[in-house]
Amino acid sequence: MPLTIAIIAPGAMGSAVARRLNEHGARVLTSLTGRSEATVQRAAAAGMIAASDAEIVQAEIILSIVPPGEALALAERLAAAAAGAPRKPVIVDCNAVNIATVQKVAAIIAPSGARFVDAGIIGLPPKPAMKGPRFYICGEHAGALAVLRDLGLDLRLVDGPIGAASALKMSYAGINKGLTALGAAMALAATRAGAAEALRNELAESQPQTLARLATALPDMIPKAYRWVAEMREIAGFLGPDHPANLIFEGAARLFEHIAAEKEQGGKDIDLITAFAEMARQSANR
Repeated sequence: MPLTIAIIAPGAMGSAVARRLNEHGARVLTSLTGRSEATVQRAAAAGMIAASDAEIVQAEIILSIVPPGEALALAERLAAAAAGAPRKPVIVDCNAVNIATVQKVAAIIAPSGARFVDAGIIGLPPKPAMKGPRFYICGEHAGALAVLRDLGLDLRLVDGPIGAASALKMSYAGINKGLTALGAAMALAATRAGAAEALRNELAESQPQTLARLATALPDMIPKAYRWVAEMREIAGFLGPDHPANLIFEGAARLFEHIAAEKEQGGKDIDLITAFAEMARQSANR
């Protein structure tokens, strides 16, 4: 009998992980209540089966893969459903949240009797012939996820209590997405000051790897900016309110918020970022 795993929600990462699990013989459930037609179609294409919360908590493993701002609400929902379940699942928070948030999630889950694992996903959604992404996991019940290795997931154990995997995710995302925020901010400032071409030329000469990275990272960021707002604030919280670097990531959150608003309502900054990235791509390909 195939292992039953639930994934909430069927976004870009969740649906791609579901597809990989399906390809390795798992049965994958999800929740589609109130979701858009595009999401329903994406879930179907990944082989996900629509299920109620009562059915979802009957799965052996539940992977929470949602925007960070939704992690606590989903934990409340899963805990309520799991409390009355005769068999308790392993609930895995895979979201980009800080240590304090994941500890709150663990505290919400605990009274339900479900086992809890902290996880951080690093890497792009899985594709055929691609090993990643990496699922870094920690906590006393992390061993219960070993079966996922046989189902095609790249599991990496982080030594430490609940929060260790999330700390790794926060640190990595702070560097990776923080550099994208810095690149976008400076590309905009240089363009407005008439120095975009000079900046591109200097980067091509002295920092070619940085220029090549921005050529890809800047346009890739634009459709994702709305999801990165809460993540930047989680990173700010990870640093702590009194740490001077907290303001760096609050600023990044505001920048991504601005870009996300422009994506919805229109505005010139997205055009400027896109133009700078295209110049960078042309320079990197020479």
